[in-house]
Amino acid sequence: MTSFVLPHELHGDGAHKVFAVHGWFADRAAYAAVLPDLDRAAFTYALVDLRGYGRAKDAVGAFTTAEAAADLVELADRLGWDRFSVIGHSMGGTVAQRLLALAPKRLRRIAGVSPVPASGLSLPADQWQLFADAAHKPENRRAIIDVTTGGRRPGAWLDRMVARSLADSDAKAFRAWLDSWAGEDFQAEVTGAGVPALAVTGALDPALSSALLRDTWMRWYPRGELRELPSAGHYAMDEAPLDLIHVVEEFLRAEDAGE
Repeated sequence: MTSFVLPHELHGDGAHKVFAVHGWFADRAAYAAVLPDLDRAAFTYALVDLRGYGRAKDAVGAFTTAEAAADLVELADRLGWDRFSVIGHSMGGTVAQRLLALAPKRLRRIAGVSPVPASGLSLPADQWQLFADAAHKPENRRAIIDVTTGGRRPGAWLDRMVARSLADSDAKAFRAWLDSWAGEDFQAEVTGAGVPALAVTGALDPALSSALLRDTWMRWYPRGELRELPSAGHYAMDEAPLDLIHVVEEFLRAEDAGE
């Protein structure tokens, strides 16, 4: 084992072990709004900070989804988790699919919340610049959050999301992560994987839409499922936490019920 261990916190003591992986804009605090209402009797959740975020803000690394998947496997070994499920938001959804490529026999189920497809995310030049400059421009982060939540959220909430993002991420790592989650295509490594795979989208998100996931996720995964939350955009954990918990835990429980 290497000396690096992903910072994490455990919630619950259930038999079904679940990693929760954050996205590009936040550390493990991305899941703060859903924490009070998770089923801690059925599940044990491990919320992690990827390299460059939260308590791993100063960690060195390549800042890639492949590296993150390897970090999660090592953490699973340290926790004694032989088999587990994984939830990933946005960039974290790509990490979940990297886990599917790396350790498919250890995965029970994967759930992506507005997950970036394993083929990456093709962005026009102007949008790429908007995203790339978000590493050092708070106004770009605010614009991205605003657009991907349908332009319907209060300004104070947008400001709070930006402030959290700036505080909880390292700018250089933040920029490096973009090249991995948006620019890398590993769909050939996961196409046809038999692990049950849920994608949850928000109807207000024009970027990671149901249409995009139907053309990617649902084509690749024979046991894929797609659910759209009508009142959410890209940040379902904040925008529709109870709806998200219901959909995801219902999906996770299906295996335990002998589906």
